[in-house]
Amino acid sequence: MKAKLPQPNADAIAAIATAQGRGGIGVVRVSGRHIETLICGILAKLPVARHATLSNFMDENGGILDQGVALFFPAPHSFTGEDVLELQGHGGPAVLQLVLRRCLDLGARLAQPGEFTRRAFLNGKLDLAQAESVADLIEANTTEAARSAMRSLRGEFSAAIRGMVDELVHLRMLVEAMLDFPEDEVGSVDLERRDALLNTVRSRLQHTLDTAKQGSLLREGAHVVIAGQPNVGKSSLLNRLAGEEVALVSNIPGTTRDVIRQAIHICGVPLYIMDTAGLRDPDDAVESMGIARAHQTMHRADLILLLLDASKGLTAQDEAILSGLPADIPRLLVFNKTDLLDRDAVVFDNAPLAGAAFVGVSAKTGAGIEELCGKLLEAVGWRDQESGAFMARERHLRALRLAQTHLAQAQTVLDRAELFAEELRMAQRALNEITGEFTPDDLLGEIFSRFCIGK
Repeated sequence: MKAKLPQPNADAIAAIATAQGRGGIGVVRVSGRHIETLICGILAKLPVARHATLSNFMDENGGILDQGVALFFPAPHSFTGEDVLELQGHGGPAVLQLVLRRCLDLGARLAQPGEFTRRAFLNGKLDLAQAESVADLIEANTTEAARSAMRSLRGEFSAAIRGMVDELVHLRMLVEAMLDFPEDEVGSVDLERRDALLNTVRSRLQHTLDTAKQGSLLREGAHVVIAGQPNVGKSSLLNRLAGEEVALVSNIPGTTRDVIRQAIHICGVPLYIMDTAGLRDPDDAVESMGIARAHQTMHRADLILLLLDASKGLTAQDEAILSGLPADIPRLLVFNKTDLLDRDAVVFDNAPLAGAAFVGVSAKTGAGIEELCGKLLEAVGWRDQESGAFMARERHLRALRLAQTHLAQAQTVLDRAELFAEELRMAQRALNEITGEFTPDDLLGEIFSRFCIGK
């Protein structure tokens, strides 16, 4: 049964819905129940519903504040499910503030961050996953991220969740029916159907989790640390990946003392590349601090690129660095300076490389960089999907993993129907948290407080 949701306040809210600064068009949005008096106060009459109407936006004395297009969406056929007025005028900050102040004088109050979208959720116009995708769409900084957010806004993620919930409901109904009968009356057909349904749900959940991880990567990006000895070309590789000179390059060991960060995009995936100080016995206190920061940064990374000199192969110093890397952080071995090698030279034939992912590149000429980018994406967990990823947040991943844990536990108590039924119930509850069927109010406040005002 769907949890009863709290109803939004009846007061009208207003806000500037376009970005700060000057623009050709600016929008002031108002939402509330029965805002006809407010509308007439600023437009002198109620415009035709869902028709763009050229209007004067007037002050309390009938003077014209601005002229533009008015759009009126009566409830419930609006974004928020309430009466909504959108005033599309000129985009100067001063004139927008005048129009907004007039709406406030007519009884509206200034909207809180995300309050329009929150009302849309509370009025059943969007589920929680769709509401969050509104903010994700606005914040998307790559085309892939924008497409992923739009898939979630259209309801693809929610549809996947509801499909699994429906299957869980059918499975729970079967189990509850089996509980009403003694064990000797439960037929093999029912048991086979139970097991088949459980396997189907677990398989769909794994697929959904894999797809959600892709969307989370598009939203959050991955942090990649370039580490290695001094003078192996870490700063040169950073510059090559960034496509510009963001780090100083010198033949003097220890040039890089602090962590240098640069955001890049590869195939629409945001990556945050960090160049660190060369790892060696430091010559002075400042370099020692830089090396300490390099180690701290590596422990927070999603991937470590261990850069080596291809002309020297894997040296004893490299092996020492490799053995000291955080065991739980994926790593990719990158042999730089391949331009210095003879064509037939072999530098990767080394026992410690057995089973390790590696690639040869030249940061100087760009050779091998395309292959490196492909291996880099693979290492952080990105893969192309024909159906496309949908946007997911960390809370979505936690809920999916929790549901997965409950289903795995259910698999271990098949012979104890009461416990089996309880694990199914908990799995369903975890999935329902994603779409907002069971969501505490404090979580709603945290989610919508991160939205911009006007959304």
